[in-house]
Amino acid sequence: MTYVLISYDISDDKKRNRVAGLLKDHGKRVQYSVFECHLDADRLNDLVVGLDRFAEGDDSIRVYPICASCLKRAVILGRCESFDEDTYYVV
Repeated sequence: MTYVLISYDISDDKKRNRVAGLLKDHGKRVQYSVFECHLDADRLNDLVVGLDRFAEGDDSIRVYPICASCLKRAVILGRCESFDEDTYYVV
């Protein structure tokens, strides 16, 4: 499994909403145009292929892999929900 940080800058509202919808199916939104995902190699590849069709013109989508040791050293200020595989909610 790989941790990735995905950010996007897309000017068209409809296209931007479609990208956000796709990313919501794969990870957690941590800022308006930033998602954290924990994916196996196949799902990550499928996601990148799916996102590729949205990056055209001046739009951009960036996928940054994050190693486990880097993730442990991350500093999060303010409202912070981040990767936490051991968090469970009972409803």
